[in-house]
Parts: sequence; C-alpha cells; structure tokens
Amino acid sequence: MADQSDVEAVLVSLVSAALYPNGTDNPSVPGPLCRVYRGWPKPAALNADLAAGRINVTVFPEGEGIRNTTRYPVDWTATPVVPTLTASVANTTVTFDGLATSGQVAGVLVDGRSYAYRTTTTDTPASVAANIAVAARADGIVTLSGAAVTFQGAGELLARVVADATGVTELRRQLQRFRIICWCSTPLLRDVTVAAIDAALATMPFISLPDGTSARVVFSGTTVFDQSQEATLYRRDLLYSVEYATTATASLPSMLFGSLGLNAAKFIA
Repeated sequence: MADQSDVEAVLVSLVSAALYPNGTDNPSVPGPLCRVYRGWPKPAALNADLAAGRINVTVFPEGEGIRNTTRYPVDWTATPVVPTLTASVANTTVTFDGLATSGQVAGVLVDGRSYAYRTTTTDTPASVAANIAVAARADGIVTLSGAAVTFQGAGELLARVVADATGVTELRRQLQRFRIICWCSTPLLRDVTVAAIDAALATMPFISLPDGTSARVVFSGTTVFDQSQEATLYRRDLLYSVEYATTATASLPSMLFGSLGLNAAKFIA
C-alpha cells in the first residue's frame, strides 16, 4: 500500500539522483555537498550548513493540499505466477519434478475425478506424489514410486500445478501537493540546484512507488524566499502535485481444473 511517506521517500531518491547523476562518490551538479531528506530542517543545523556552503534540499507535504480523487470501481487484478513444481503425464503415470515450495497446488484429474494437494515449505516432489496417491486410492488402484504416481486402468488423465498469485486492488486515490525546498547560501547555488531538480522531474510524468503502482506527477508552481538571518539564506520551493493510489493486496488462488460449457458440450479446462 502506498502512503504519503512512500511518495516522500521516492521524491527524495529522485532529487538525490538529479543532484548526483554520477553517484554520491562524485561531485554534485551545483558543486557543494547536498543533503536531501524528508521533513523540515533544524535551524541550527541548517545555519551551520549554509555557513559552510553546503546545500539542503527537503521534501515536505502540504497538509491542506490533499483531496480525494477516487473515481475507479474496486477491481482485483493479478499477475500469473509460474509454478516451480511441474507435473508430466506418460500413459497412466504422473511424475512430479522441480521445487515444491509453498503457495502451489498440485492436482490430478482421473476419469473425471480430481485430487489436489496444497504444498508446504517442507514438501518435495516425492511427498506431493505420496499425498496425491493417498487421496486417489479411495477410488481405484494407485501405485507410488518416488515422485511418480501410476493410476491403474485410467482412461483420461490430466495433471497440473498452479501457483497463488498476488492480487492488487485500489481502495482510493488522492491528490497531494509536495514542496521540494532548496536551501542555499548563494543565489547562484540556488538557481543551479533548482534547475537540476526541475529538469529531472519534468521528464517523469509518472513515478514508481514501492507497492508497484505508479503516481502521476504534475508541476504546480514555484516560490522564492530570500531572507537574511543568522546565515544568508536563499530559498526556492518547487511545488508538485502527486496523485497516487491507496491499495490492498491479497494472495489469490488459481484455478486448477474447471469445466466449460458450449451448447450441449462440456470441456475440461
């Protein structure tokens, strides 16, 4: 789930990359050391940095600049996961192979009867085969050899493995404004710092958030503050409106076997 703090952290990362395109081991674009962080600077620390020529860039949310922009219905989406356990059929024998990690379901369909087993962290292909064999012996003659299960006299035999998928749904959407504040000791440093950040963010209409969603970023203004305090301060704020979603995730099971009807015919899927 994306939170305001996630947006702030991503903006901090993008600003740092804009000021240090060659990495923090190399000089910044404006030259001096740049401190980039969330929140509001402490006056004593800021004054000390300004006196030493260091630059501070902070990311700060505007509390009054948030509004609800929810407009999409709740709908779950999921990306299919490829199982690490496999099942192959040869005549009347099903053989399991691969990694039997948790979150998978192995199944065998024998003459219209299905037998399924959900894997755990301690399973192996052999233990999966053994559990399938135990379930199927109630309806017929079944033999087990390692990770292979043979169904005596089976006419139609289908084996399959599916894996749980992570589903995501959007609960709400919000638009919030963030200030990227450049605190500099000279007008030149301020101008160079702001130009580097603004140029980088202008090429990013969308930013990726930790939960896998994308947020829309729109430039919404800039303000300049030139003040003479204990240390000379030249400040400029870049304002960006960010629209991002609050999401929920869940583990969704996949269909192992199913039937499809077409007119009077029925098909196994």
